Amino acid sequence: MDKNKTSCKEVMSHICDNLGEDLDSPKCIAIKQHLESCDSCQQYFHSVEKTINFYKIYNAEITKESHNKLMDFLGLADCEDK
Repeated sequence: MDKNKTSCKEVMSHICDNLGEDLDSPKCIAIKQHLESCDSCQQYFHSVEKTINFYKIYNAEITKESHNKLMDFLGLADCEDK
């Protein structure tokens, strides 16, 4: 298996962890079942998966100024400044 490819189990685990749920909880089982039967959610899931994989392998270096502009544009706090 490709080290950079995220598995469905890893994604489900991450989703469930963020929901504060166990992987075998009814909520996580329902999410998995929905993903298996919903074309729109499958497309969204695969889009997110491709984006994650792209950023795992793409190691771009940007200037601090560009980084700060991006963080400001996105309205995000910079973890490095904390």
